[in-house]
Amino acid sequence: MNNLVVINFGGPRNADEIYPFLQDLFRDPYLFDLPLPEFVRLPLADFIAKKRAPRVASLYASMDYNGGSPLVSETEKQAQALKTMLEKKTGEKWNVRIGMTCGFPSLADFSPKELTPGRRNIILPLFPHYSRSTVESAAQIIRHKINKHPFIMHGWIHPFYRDDGYIRASTQVILDYFSGKNLKYFFKPDSTAKIKNWQDLPIVFSAHGIPQRLIRKGDSYRDEIEDAMSLIGKKLREAGHKGEQLLSFQSKVGPVKWTEPFTLDTIKYLAEKGEKRIAVYPISFVSDHLETLEEIGTEFRHFATQHGIHEFYRIPAHGIHPAFIQALADIVIKSTAKIF
Repeated sequence: MNNLVVINFGGPRNADEIYPFLQDLFRDPYLFDLPLPEFVRLPLADFIAKKRAPRVASLYASMDYNGGSPLVSETEKQAQALKTMLEKKTGEKWNVRIGMTCGFPSLADFSPKELTPGRRNIILPLFPHYSRSTVESAAQIIRHKINKHPFIMHGWIHPFYRDDGYIRASTQVILDYFSGKNLKYFFKPDSTAKIKNWQDLPIVFSAHGIPQRLIRKGDSYRDEIEDAMSLIGKKLREAGHKGEQLLSFQSKVGPVKWTEPFTLDTIKYLAEKGEKRIAVYPISFVSDHLETLEEIGTEFRHFATQHGIHEFYRIPAHGIHPAFIQALADIVIKSTAKIF
């Protein structure tokens, strides 16, 4: 039996989980690395979580998904699809579980044995690009469990944004959405018909932002996002896309400086240029949740409409698109080549 732990960021499954989810989020020093002693930082994190909980609850309520986020259930679907694909490709049995860095099911609740990368125990963070706030955060939870950093261990899968299969899958997700194909693999796509003249649409590659201080500390996230956009953009050009391709960042929290340009500013820039149709692709996300469904699908759409854009298309995250699941399975198998 082979074991695979699939890690994602997490989200509240219902309204009751919003406050504990925010507690996990703001208490994580790799997400909010405030230069404060623990006896100050932790109570402050709890205060911020409590203060933000009502506003966050209203956002989740507007999504009409049990007062929470579909991210956990979507990750579970991806894990099950990956299990099926791995068993088909390897001819062996796989036990696949999911763990979240914030919220439930909590990665911190796994046993040291379950989190020790090795010959038959593979750890797959669903973060295509490295950041202290995602990959390192997950790694530190594991390090505290096993007293060893998992990066140096066989069985830990590193960010895969340059993997050919992942790049092809990301491109195919965009093209299938434009063509109205394979929509059943996406979570609530906003368009079910073929989009006319998609070749001319400007595409905004919108990534989750991070504080600039992480970049100054050597975080490679922005460079990797730019690289991934270039690789996907090239494949789209080969498929006939002629429109503008722009990178931007979303989901800023707090007063500190974050990565720019912001997606709203990029949308405004396109509107002022006279563009009437745009598409937004969530390049740093592989599962749809609050930032894609509400922030992009509702807030950004409303902003675009206010600024004269008549057609706004929210390209879905990967979901259980077969090309993506196959790419993940190949990544797992390639990274554990010595095992089989």
